[in-house]
Amino acid sequence: MKKKLGCLLLTGLMALNLAACGKDGQDAQGQDLLQQIQDRGTLTVAMEGTWAPWTYHDENDNLVGFDVEVARKIAEKLGVEVNFVEGEWDGLFAGLDSGRYDMVVNGVEITDERAEKYDFSEPYGYIRTALIVADDNEEIKTFEDLSGKTTTNSMASTYMTLAESYGATVTPVDSLDQTLDLVIAGRVDATLNAEVSFYDYMNVHPDAPVKVAALTEDASHVSIPMRKGEEAASFRAAVDQAIRELKESGELGEISVKYFGTDITRE
Repeated sequence: MKKKLGCLLLTGLMALNLAACGKDGQDAQGQDLLQQIQDRGTLTVAMEGTWAPWTYHDENDNLVGFDVEVARKIAEKLGVEVNFVEGEWDGLFAGLDSGRYDMVVNGVEITDERAEKYDFSEPYGYIRTALIVADDNEEIKTFEDLSGKTTTNSMASTYMTLAESYGATVTPVDSLDQTLDLVIAGRVDATLNAEVSFYDYMNVHPDAPVKVAALTEDASHVSIPMRKGEEAASFRAAVDQAIRELKESGELGEISVKYFGTDITRE
């Protein structure tokens, strides 16, 4: 009986200690995110790895791209190493939600819907969306012409949502190359993507029989989504500071010119 009572008392004391830790904010869930990242020495960044020139693999299968270098520069500013995790578009955000990733750096555009769920860094890029069709397509000349047509894009991407808003039926795929292959083969009528990504594709495939039918008038803001919450406040502030410093030093613009041939980091 005494032994059993002692065990119960010990269990109770352990529970009280755990509760106290939680109140003091020392548990892993409530601990300041920036401090967690700096304590472990790594920043975990999610990206697709299939979207040139943002994030892709070169001829030696190395992960490269504009966003890859931006993420590395931010990690340097935070004083940590970067750990890249590749996955499909919708899985990137699922991993962010669950805490597996610290941020998603993948040409993410700010939308009202995303802003309700995530906090965004200050923009580090500004892009227009291109409506891309086969070069002999004369039916689609504006975004309004997508009504009743078929398009292809990454699942749950901004481009998929935009195409659907104009009445298109969207077939989800994993990469820009796949979308354009479907357009060229005539299996879909069009695709939407970043203007700069299309021009990068044409630099590699100059004879591809595709063209830009229309462009959005306003540039959308490319930013870094992070989890909401007070525990992430100092982390978001540190990321914003890193982006500002990279802009002011000219490093961000240099990386952009390297991959896009132009500076997309200025509005």
